[in-house]
Amino acid sequence: MAEEFTVVPVAHVIGGRTEPTDDYWGGTRSIIRITPDFPADSTEGLAEFSHLEIVFRFHLTDPTDLHPAARRPRDNPAWPPVGIFGHRNMRRLNWLGVSRCRLLKVDGLDLHVEDLDAVAGTPVIDIKPWFTEMGPRGETHQPTWPTEMLADYYSRADEQDVVSGEK
Repeated sequence: MAEEFTVVPVAHVIGGRTEPTDDYWGGTRSIIRITPDFPADSTEGLAEFSHLEIVFRFHLTDPTDLHPAARRPRDNPAWPPVGIFGHRNMRRLNWLGVSRCRLLKVDGLDLHVEDLDAVAGTPVIDIKPWFTEMGPRGETHQPTWPTEMLADYYSRADEQDVVSGEK
């Protein structure tokens, strides 16, 4: 049975990139500005953490661009078709994304972060400190295509010309 619920943003992304792209998110700095509905001490203790886990909404996604059936990641014929739950992209029923980023500084309700792969204006649904103990348990594994596909994901944008050999 279908179930619906309402989600209210707790923050928005300020600054950083304005256009979503597939790669070169490394070094991207932005601010997660928590809504003033929260008390100033809602960020108390957060500065002790190195990383945050951010749940956000892909607000720029075209709602008609949903692909639940299996398809090749980035339309690359060298990679196998995988279903919607085998992807981490924006083409999802609820348009939710999860990102782990470095916390640089807490300034009141402004969280200065790096390597957040969400663009300016993105509604943030939740903010969680990264606990090492909440990471994967046991041995991890994955197919080879994500490693190939994400080789430049966190490369710096200013290194793009160096990577491609062009200037």
